[in-house]
Amino acid sequence: MLFGQSVFQSVLTRLKEERVEDEEEETGASFRIKGLGLGFVAPTDDKPNAATATEAYFAFLPDLAEIVPAALVEPDEPPLPPPIPLHLTRLTLEEIAAELAIGPKDTEETLGEKRRHFAKANHPDGVAPEFRENANIRMKTANLLIDTAIKDLFWR
Repeated sequence: MLFGQSVFQSVLTRLKEERVEDEEEETGASFRIKGLGLGFVAPTDDKPNAATATEAYFAFLPDLAEIVPAALVEPDEPPLPPPIPLHLTRLTLEEIAAELAIGPKDTEETLGEKRRHFAKANHPDGVAPEFRENANIRMKTANLLIDTAIKDLFWR
């Protein structure tokens, strides 16, 4: 408390004094400009050549004739199907067994690794739809050979 005033009253008194000082400064020549300066305001003069933002945007777009969706373009010839991978043409039991190279020294872990390695290249989900039937046959045959080899491990 200053001289019998509460803190609130002393703050009000100080603010009133500062306001009076500010008013005295403003009446004299001041270098400050109050309010928003003109540099921040868009020009309002209506010129016939002035382009709006959308006109400027469309001015740099190519002609609509140049933009043709690929779905609307008629292909001259149908695209050729991709060639079948050579490994998908080997469908016999002997060819797949030779590719897996299952031997008497294989363990269950090595057979599992061979199955994963074979599936990486031959799984039907990983080939083109035209070749899924061949991949399906190869995977079924390989799974049969590996499952038989694992079963034989337990009968030794």
